[in-house]
Amino acid sequence: MLERIREGSQGPWAMGILGLVILSFVFAGVGSYINSSASGAAANVNGEEIGLDELERAYQNERSRMESQFGDAFATLASDTAYLQNFRQGILDRLISEKLLDQAAQEFGLRVSDEQIKLAIVGMQEFQIDGQFDNDRYLALLRQAGFQTNNFRDYMRVDMVRRQLSQSLMGTEFALVGEAKSAYLMQQQSRDIRYLNIPASKFVDQVNISDDEILGFYQSNISQFDTQQKVSLSYVELVLDDLLSSIVVTDDEIAEYYQQNLFDYRTDEERQAAHILFESADEDEAIATKAEEVLAKIQAGENFAELAKRFSSDTFSAENGGDLGWFGKGIMDPAFEEAAFSLANKDDVSGVIKSEFGYHIIMLTDVKPEQVNAFENVKEEIIVKVKTFKAEERFYEISQRMSEVAFEVPDNLEEVADLAGKTINTTNLFSRANAPDAVSNPNVLSSAFSFELIEDAVNSEVIELARNHIIVVRVAEHEPERTKTIEEVKEQIQQTLAAQSAQQAARDWALELKQALVNNEDVNPRLATLELSWEEKQTVTRNDPALSQSIVDALFKLSATDTSVVDLIAGDISLVQLTQVNSAAEANAQQLTSLQNRLASSKSQIIYGAVVESLKAQADIEIFQ
Repeated sequence: MLERIREGSQGPWAMGILGLVILSFVFAGVGSYINSSASGAAANVNGEEIGLDELERAYQNERSRMESQFGDAFATLASDTAYLQNFRQGILDRLISEKLLDQAAQEFGLRVSDEQIKLAIVGMQEFQIDGQFDNDRYLALLRQAGFQTNNFRDYMRVDMVRRQLSQSLMGTEFALVGEAKSAYLMQQQSRDIRYLNIPASKFVDQVNISDDEILGFYQSNISQFDTQQKVSLSYVELVLDDLLSSIVVTDDEIAEYYQQNLFDYRTDEERQAAHILFESADEDEAIATKAEEVLAKIQAGENFAELAKRFSSDTFSAENGGDLGWFGKGIMDPAFEEAAFSLANKDDVSGVIKSEFGYHIIMLTDVKPEQVNAFENVKEEIIVKVKTFKAEERFYEISQRMSEVAFEVPDNLEEVADLAGKTINTTNLFSRANAPDAVSNPNVLSSAFSFELIEDAVNSEVIELARNHIIVVRVAEHEPERTKTIEEVKEQIQQTLAAQSAQQAARDWALELKQALVNNEDVNPRLATLELSWEEKQTVTRNDPALSQSIVDALFKLSATDTSVVDLIAGDISLVQLTQVNSAAEANAQQLTSLQNRLASSKSQIIYGAVVESLKAQADIEIFQ
């Protein structure tokens, strides 16, 4: 086979194809091949693109959030390609709506000032300690989130403009006091009821189901009688904890780990500094001259903190006299860091330093020297780490051998179990929808119900359930999907049809009784025949737990002269009569205000959704597949 490939690759057809490929590189350039899949647009909204990278980032963020919130339930859904496609489409729809709102905000001339952004950030609880804005916490959280201060300000600006637009739309809605009063009286109204429950069982003796009816139901509803495919799995499961107890760690290994990882037990030198920033992305002689003038003032003895408040473009740190808090190496801009760490003594001031943010004057305010945690303090921690590390190495070796043996000896799990030092477990028969907890992982189910494991009767590959947690499975028993025969379901169908016919007979009897009541006939003899009697209940509310919700819903649709025939969930019938409407007491001021707010909020949501849909209808939107 390899010889044929070599011969083919040297033939005239292969050389011709290779020539075409080379020509395409010459005319299009290598970059077009490299970049074609990595860039592009997911959609175009009124001439503005939503990039594929932006969609992917939003998709991954939302998927991570769903996995964190719903765990295995979402993982099961995510194993369905159609679901994931709809999920991604929903993310793109959201991005399109956001783009339309941004464009509308720009068209309306909505703006957010630097001062508004500053006040918003200072007021965010995430950046506060004991209710006060803390600049150290602010900078640390931004670094963790991958933001620079200027990037975060841009992000806040976009978000605040969007909220400004939504508030301007939703803030126009209101609810009148009269609306709230009417809504409150309707919600709190109660009613008195007279009702008659008519059990379908009273009419079972009148029901006679023929074989033709059973056959007709079977043929019309045949999909109801399809069974689900089922399997029983044998499996060998291995987790890291199974190996930890057998791992031995020597004193030499502990000491060696400490020396090799000394960096982890050393706290690097940190510095606390203040700065005065003269913002400028590019070289600017005028700004540099201004910075030199301020530096001269400092050298002349003027207070650094006061000058920071007056001149610094970094308004957040300026409020604290330019203080940036504590930082180590690798945090700040390289030029800034080099200058800050070159200062020798507390209160030393640098010259004018140029960074990507502008020109800085830096003052060293404090130093935390490097510290090393003693071996005895971390010995127990190291023992756990070394044992875990050795166990992971052993776990990897075993998992590799399990994978090989599962493939080499595909008709049983005995040798796989011997390698793992575990017993073989076997489940009962189950379908995809009701898998036992031990094998309910989506990857396990995908393998368990695959053609290969069922038809070829082989072992699965090693499946990772979680970090350091694996399983190998094989199908022990298989029950294919099939349609049950009419003989198997005849009794079930007969019971279903009998219940339906009995309910219909009860409904017909109730309708006749309702008509008799309209005609002012005495219905007591009819009730006595079936040993039924009216029941009464006063002050029934809309959410009365003592009555079926079907009865309550019907009751609040009736006028004083009406009677309603209601189907109950259990298959019985109820005849419902309204006997009296009880008005509610007037709402107090607090209740009215609360209800007004809820009504206004509900209207606002409707308006906001309508505006988004209107923007979509008027927009030129192109979605790229």
